[in-house]
Amino acid sequence: RLLGFRRIKETLKPIVQLLKDLGMEDLQVAKVFTKFPRFLGLSLEEKLEPTVHWLKGLGMEDRQVAKVLSQFPQLLSCSLEETMKPAVWWLKDLGVEGPQ
Repeated sequence: RLLGFRRIKETLKPIVQLLKDLGMEDLQVAKVFTKFPRFLGLSLEEKLEPTVHWLKGLGMEDRQVAKVLSQFPQLLSCSLEETMKPAVWWLKDLGVEGPQ
């Protein structure tokens, strides 16, 4: 049992740190896990970091990424290539622009 707890702790610590590095407070981090428990099973290297990096590449600041993820953590379960990128391209094609 102790080994299982250590694995969970080792898995959670970098995920929590990623969220805190974006500027989330402890309560916001807790809400992310409460709103979207599947968040615990997402890969930091394969899912979370690439999505955060892509959102920042759209011109979002850390605090904006933190706000989006705290309000809509399920966004992180979406595929970048199959869902998020096409949706953003579609919105840009419609003339929707990001913050100036």
